[in-house]
Amino acid sequence: MDMDENTPVFAITAAAGLTGMHPQTLRQYDRLGLVSPKRTAGQSRRYSMRDVVQLREIARLGSEGVSLEGIRRILELENRVVELGSRVRELEAALADELLGRSGRRVWASDASGEVVPMRAGQRARRNQVVVWRPPLIG
Repeated sequence: MDMDENTPVFAITAAAGLTGMHPQTLRQYDRLGLVSPKRTAGQSRRYSMRDVVQLREIARLGSEGVSLEGIRRILELENRVVELGSRVRELEAALADELLGRSGRRVWASDASGEVVPMRAGQRARRNQVVVWRPPLIG
């Protein structure tokens, strides 16, 4: 079985112990949607290490005077940033694969304004352009 930070392994009492919170507090946070643990077939809550870290963050923010609604919004935005970062990495990889896969598209020029344009085979750079060449991958 592959385990990572998102694998639900902790029962509510173990998660409460790891966070220093009462199990009833964890149930309340689940009802409010601050942390959503996975459920077993018998509907028992199972918390992941990511959930435990999030619960600790909730405790920290609460101790700093942030309301539960404020905490919910902060967590929502932080989770969105993580999702968007993952999507950006996917798109960067797809773009790199596409650019490397195109024949004749391994030479680019950049002018004084910084604009980058691909150059066709045999095309000469203008006087104020810098040319960058990426050799084809051999293998």
